[in-house]
Formats: sequence, structure tokens, C-alpha cells
Amino acid sequence: MTFHTYMLRCSDGSYYTGHTDSFETRVAQHQTGAIKGYTFDRRPVELVWSAEFGTRAEALACELQIKGWSRHKKEALIAEDWDKLKKAAISHTSPSLSDALRLRSERTEEEAVQKNHMTTITPSPVIVLVRPQLGENIGKAARAMLNFGLTEMRLVSPRDGWPNPDAGPTAAGADFILDQAQVYETLADAVADCAHVYATTVRKRGVTKPVVTPEEAAREVHAAQGRCAYVFGPERSGLETEDVALARKILTVPINPEFGSLNLAQAVILCAYEWSKQADLKQPTITDLGEPAPQVELEGMIEQLDALLVKVGYFFPPDRAGATRLTLRNLLTKPGWNHLEVRTLRGVLSHLNRPRER
Repeated sequence: MTFHTYMLRCSDGSYYTGHTDSFETRVAQHQTGAIKGYTFDRRPVELVWSAEFGTRAEALACELQIKGWSRHKKEALIAEDWDKLKKAAISHTSPSLSDALRLRSERTEEEAVQKNHMTTITPSPVIVLVRPQLGENIGKAARAMLNFGLTEMRLVSPRDGWPNPDAGPTAAGADFILDQAQVYETLADAVADCAHVYATTVRKRGVTKPVVTPEEAAREVHAAQGRCAYVFGPERSGLETEDVALARKILTVPINPEFGSLNLAQAVILCAYEWSKQADLKQPTITDLGEPAPQVELEGMIEQLDALLVKVGYFFPPDRAGATRLTLRNLLTKPGWNHLEVRTLRGVLSHLNRPRER
């Protein structure tokens, strides 16, 4: 079986990236509106890029990498502008995406050497929802998954059948996870290919198994060989004893014993977040706060403020002036003002000292 990662250009100019094991059928579904997701209200859509992979894990990794790209990088890929893409993105490219680029460009001797040094991609864990009850909660779980880089959902006997029209709106853009969700009759079928299965529960089920926290489970998943699955029970009652018996370990969290009920998306996001800490996801941009202002600038600001306060009779009674000045100094030296901040505040003080109409 082959898998494809693909990119569509929508009528509003945005790009949609997905992956599938039935390429022509999936693209046709997007074009005809058979998929009630992101592309449905943005038709017509045009296929602008695709790449073929031997495993779903590689296709997923490629999809996630491209989803995190800027529009500029995506358009460089579509145009096959390899020089521009190399400058913009190659330094951050995952092994599977490098494969995709090589499939679309000539294989050079240098690329062949690089391929020998590629690391093997560890498939991300599967999220298995057992007998989920509400479509809205399935959609919220999909949103929680995509927030932290998980994309493979499996459903075991969903109460209201599948697909469920109530799931899409609450997925908030994670529709492709719902589109590609696989449905099974039993939990045993859903985790048949998984070597490491974690049953999430906060209640004792009469089954003796090792118990781990989401953080411990995440470390094990990243180090594990073979597929891993997090299993979640129905909203009303959670996993049954028979479900937990299929797992290798129980996953639970320290929680208020008098109110231990988590909704489905909350439970999913706890596990997904801990897994994401060791995944190659984008981190928030580090903001340069600027070098701290030199002491002489800070002293000048404090003296300027002091003079203004003396002018308006702030230091009263006189015997408290020393203590008040010390409090103000502690306040003004606590934040670690940078040069621009000191200049800005001094400008404010100067203006207060010389008010004028605008």
C-alpha cells in the first residue's frame, strides 16, 4: 500500500494539506464537497502538490511539517523552487519531507549520501476512543490532538455511528483527522497493531497492571519500538474492566478525589501535551526583551520622578519620606527595565512636568 501527502489551493487562496491511502478518491471528495471539512466552503479546490510514501507514518510526518510552514515556503515547494526552499526550510525539514522533495526533484549524488544518514521516524501514538457518545466530543478530541501534533484517531463502536455531522464544527480546523478516522467494532481490533497500549482511567477496575502518569507514558512512547495507543472510554462511564484488561498499562493523573471527572477532550489533551514535549513541534518565538538599562539611566529616572513628587507635595508626612522613597526605589528596580523602557517612562514624566494642549 502507498500513501500520499497532498496540498490543495482553495478558492480563498488558502492551502489545505492532508494525507491519504486513496489519493485520487480523496482529492475527488475534496473537489466535489463529499468531505464536510475545511475545503467544503472553499471550493473549487485545485491539487497543487503531492508526494508518495511507503508508510502512513512518513506521510503523516510530511503533512505535519508542511502544515507548520509559512505561505512563502509552501509556494516555494509548489513551484519546485529548490534554492528558495532550501534557504527557507531545509534546515528545519524532517526526514520524510526531505524524501518528498527528492521525489519531486532530481536525485543527486549528494542527496543519496544524505539519505544514508537519515534517522528513522517513530510513528506518533494513536488516539483510540471507545464507544464515544457525542459527535461534539469527538470533534473536540480531534482539535486537542492536532494542537499537540497527533493526527491518527480510531473509533470503537461510536454510539451515533460515523461519520457524525456534529463532530466537524467542534474540530475547529482539525477536520482531516475526522475524515481519516478509522472505525472498529471492538477495542481488540483497534489496537491489534499496537505493541504498547495505555488505558486511561482514574477508577480502580479490579485489574492489576502497572500504573503510569501521562509524563511517564510519554517518555515510554518516545523510547518504544512499535506502535503505541492511548485508549479513552465513553464520556458517561469511562473504560470498562474488559477494556482495561486489553491494555499493557493504566494511565492516570493525580486528581481531586471528590471531583475526578474529566471530559474527553481534557483527557486527550493531557496525554497529547506530555507527548508533544519531546516531539519536534514549533515553540513560541523567543522575544528579545533588550539589554537591561545601565544603572546611571535608572538612577536618572528615579531622580526625575522624585523631583516631580517633591514638587506636588507627595512625601507627607516628612518623617515617612525616607521609607516611601525606599519603597518606590524597590518598585522601580524590580522589573529590570531596558534602555527603551527607561527612555519612554522618562518621556512620560517630562510631559507631566510640562503639560501642554494638543
